[in-house]
Formats: sequence, C-alpha cells, structure tokens
Amino acid sequence: MPHKFKVGQRVDYAPGRLILAATTQHYEIIRQLPPTDGQYQYRIKCKSETFERSAMESELSRRQ
Repeated sequence: MPHKFKVGQRVDYAPGRLILAATTQHYEIIRQLPPTDGQYQYRIKCKSETFERSAMESELSRRQ
C-alpha cells in the first residue's frame, strides 16, 4: 500500500493529543517515512515554524 500523501502536498494536522498551536496551522509534507506499527509517518512543516514535525498518517487530512 503506497503513502496517502505526496511530498509538497498541503495537509491539515490534527494530533491525537491536544496541541493548540498545531491544530490551527496548515502544513506541507516534507518527507515520506517508512511505516511504524503498520502506519506511514511523514515529516511536515508549517511556514510559521522553524522546525519540522513527525506525524502519523492518521493525524493528517487533505487540505480542502
């Protein structure tokens, strides 16, 4: 099964635990990572942040 999101694609990030700053920002897929516990991971970045985050595929959704 291939990755659901592609590098450069814009996504919404909704982490499993409440992180207010993360829930109000739009992210871009920077890198696809191998699966962990059967689920793909990604490196994502928001323009207003100076760092990248790791996110599970289930925490991401396509930008509308």
